[in-house]
Amino acid sequence: MQLINQYEPDVLRQSVVVFSQNYLPVSRINIKRAIALLVTGRAEPLELMSQQTWQVVSPRLVLQVPEHIRLTLTKSERFWRVPPVARREILRRDNHTCQYCGSTKKLTIDHVIPRSKGGLNTWENVVIACESCNQRKGNRTPQEANMTLRTKPKAPVHPTVAFAEQFWRSQQEINSG
Repeated sequence: MQLINQYEPDVLRQSVVVFSQNYLPVSRINIKRAIALLVTGRAEPLELMSQQTWQVVSPRLVLQVPEHIRLTLTKSERFWRVPPVARREILRRDNHTCQYCGSTKKLTIDHVIPRSKGGLNTWENVVIACESCNQRKGNRTPQEANMTLRTKPKAPVHPTVAFAEQFWRSQQEINSG
């Protein structure tokens, strides 16, 4: 347990994992926001093994802030839609990297199945490619051009699902290492 006081501002930059009411990891927030949620009763501490806690002392309150908290109020989730296929979103999904050679220079959009062969402008059919790979592939499929994709193109997932997958992956690494 660490004690927070005016001389330890670095502790206020620590983060806390927030779980939904049904224990799905939703996001990571700073400790100040976690304190506000705990004090207002909108969250409760989660008791997990090997968890760090910080003690917050104020003139009227001594509060234990754990590394994980759970929301207590049910809030209807906002409806999330898969974003439309757009250059910015494709670049984000493919991490600004050519999906054939790994280059990060002179990037273009490539249709895996060319539009002239019936390929659609969908998440599963567009990838980022550098100019040279796009020209080399030309009006062919990757198999016809003897090129392989680094990752299979797919639509982005809900941000909460992506956070939950990343959170549980990191927990497995911690437990196995």
